[in-house]
Amino acid sequence: MTDVSSNTPMPPRTCGRRRDAEFHLYFALIFIFALPFVTLRWMRDVARRRTLNMRGPLALAWAEADRTTPLIFSA
Repeated sequence: MTDVSSNTPMPPRTCGRRRDAEFHLYFALIFIFALPFVTLRWMRDVARRRTLNMRGPLALAWAEADRTTPLIFSA
């Protein structure tokens, strides 16, 4: 029989950091400010490629906010 009382297994860590209200506030602000710029970029790409088979402006703004916000909190 195995004795685990001296070497108890560690609880699994959650993925990523705890995201509190400040993180969500910065995320929302960056998302809102990025939306007009990525919309213009998306419209330019649609005109150049002549297809709508690509990520839309909401997805692009979400990705931009998702990349930028953790950079603010890592400093």
